[in-house]
Amino acid sequence: MRQLLSGVMKCPHCGHDDTKVVDSRPAEGQASIRRRRLCTACDERFTTYERVAPVLTVRKRDGSTQPFSADKIRKGVAAALADRPVSSGAVDGLIDAVEAEVIEAGGLLETEEIGRLVLAALKDLDQVAYVRFASVYKEFTAAADFGKELAQLELNE
Repeated sequence: MRQLLSGVMKCPHCGHDDTKVVDSRPAEGQASIRRRRLCTACDERFTTYERVAPVLTVRKRDGSTQPFSADKIRKGVAAALADRPVSSGAVDGLIDAVEAEVIEAGGLLETEEIGRLVLAALKDLDQVAYVRFASVYKEFTAAADFGKELAQLELNE
């Protein structure tokens, strides 16, 4: 499903931006609306779904709030996984799992909680990336902090 910011639905077949709705009905137990659309340029039909997106807010360490962004998590995880033998599919799965937990928690979340979710997922995926992420998340200030985290990691195995 592709949509322009102006609210115009583009045809997935030809890219034309003049489509019309030919049928609408509730779907997914009333959680969404299924719309059958017709492209006026190529006469192809396609289906779109409208869902209410949950509003998730994150409270940062300084007390300010901002909208939740899976892209920020992706950037942090990508930095931690730099030069590590982890597939992009595994990274996508990690991001999806963390985002699902954030959505399930709903409402306002602390950055610390999101960081804990990412660390838990990284621990199972790649221990080097886990330590790299922990060094930023836990604000390591000395080499000894790495040693403590590694010792804790080994205890939990």
